[in-house]
Amino acid sequence: MGELNTTPNASRLHIGIFGRTNSGKSSFVNSFTGQQVSIVADVAGTTTDPVYKAMEIHPLGPCVIIDTAGLEDNSELGDKRLEKTRLAMDKTDIAIVVLPVSDSSFDDYAVEKSLLTYFTAKKIPVLCVINSFQQLDRQSSADIYTSLQKIMQGEKSEIVAADCSSGTGIDQVRTALAKLMPEDFDAELITARLAAEDDLVLLVMPQDIQAPKKRLILPQVQTIRELLDRKCTAVCTTADKLLRTLACLKEAPKLIITDSQVFGYVYEHKPESSMLTSFSVLFAAYKGDLPYYVQGAKHIDRLTENSRVLIAECCTHAPLAEDIGRVKLPALLRRRLGAGLSVKVVSGTDFPANPAEYDLIIQCGGCMFNRRYILSRIQRAKAQDVPMTNYGVAIAHLTGILDKIAMPK
Repeated sequence: MGELNTTPNASRLHIGIFGRTNSGKSSFVNSFTGQQVSIVADVAGTTTDPVYKAMEIHPLGPCVIIDTAGLEDNSELGDKRLEKTRLAMDKTDIAIVVLPVSDSSFDDYAVEKSLLTYFTAKKIPVLCVINSFQQLDRQSSADIYTSLQKIMQGEKSEIVAADCSSGTGIDQVRTALAKLMPEDFDAELITARLAAEDDLVLLVMPQDIQAPKKRLILPQVQTIRELLDRKCTAVCTTADKLLRTLACLKEAPKLIITDSQVFGYVYEHKPESSMLTSFSVLFAAYKGDLPYYVQGAKHIDRLTENSRVLIAECCTHAPLAEDIGRVKLPALLRRRLGAGLSVKVVSGTDFPANPAEYDLIIQCGGCMFNRRYILSRIQRAKAQDVPMTNYGVAIAHLTGILDKIAMPK
């Protein structure tokens, strides 16, 4: 199927596979998916960077399976591999910890204990797969189960015995994962309560170098799809045709969703009865923490020319002349705060482990990443007491209309 007909990875359930080197993680992935997704060998450290595989898994639906490197990798590249594994942990909606059986006592399973404790504390659903469980005697089996249950005390935790090489027990794994499926996963709507069946919704689409001719970017595509599914009447236009489009409509739109870059213009010309929001504001709620972003935007008023701002762009495209994160947003901030304002831009997953050196973080809509990962960034900022906002919320504040736009709840 073509790319436009597939579920974006950012909207898929992310299942991360974790454990020590040669615990059977890659064999498990291959048995679970029914494909040779990962290389399997008796050589320690065969899996280097995490392997991401998008699949449809019954009964879970669209998923991304993540096979990670062993956590106790002592090779020369071990630290970098560990960093990639930690990034995969930040993206994980359901964690699977593979525990290899051995003659050792459970006290020796420091890696597995650490992983299970971490995911339980983060309230991330976790499944422990005991590999080659049939090799153990009855007493050892009971001891391992008892020890695991003491660690995995969260509601969303399961233990399954399986043979990762032969695939024995994989059906039980799928059943356990279905139980661990987050109840609210993919339940949130982009437009939340702002739109309902039969509502007329006008979308003012971006038309710049970021969305060139014959292309729509992902937030617009997803929003249009949702509006159609909700039986709304969706009308699309561009900023330069806004007035003509409004004149052609027999009634005022219930909701106008605009590109954040023309927030001020659209607000000035919209019908008084029409609610106004932006794609970026919608994604601030859909992917992140909108109330936290609103408070972060208000912090802009306390910044000075000597402040430091981090702009976090999830996309990794090459910088372009009209780029909102690299050009337009810094220009708006410097116009308000002074030309000497320090603005650093990072892209992709290059988000600082310790963001305390910044006075404000401005995150993009996050359409390229799953919500779990965006929330991990927010948690990192909150832990360092660093204010954080997003593109659309920041632009609405800088335009002076933040308290006048519609917020999804």
